Amino acid sequence: MFDLIVLITAEKEPEEVAAALARMRPMCLAEPGCVSWEAYRSSADPSRFTLVERWESERAWEEHGEGEAIQAVYLPEILPRVQREVHPSARL
Repeated sequence: MFDLIVLITAEKEPEEVAAALARMRPMCLAEPGCVSWEAYRSSADPSRFTLVERWESERAWEEHGEGEAIQAVYLPEILPRVQREVHPSARL
């Protein structure tokens, strides 16, 4: 398994970021190798988001980068609005 945590802070237009993340979820879940993909929005700070992803392998996650969710939604709609930290992680 390859687990990934992505911490996102929307520097502008957090509502648009939230809507785009919600649209990404079914797209990511339909990709080969995606075990789970969840996006959370902080109740304390609505500009903060956490993505929790689980992929069958690091290769599956890398291929996800060429998929529709990343190419059509994440890169054009989310990335220009946010700062992010990407953390490959291990479940304890």
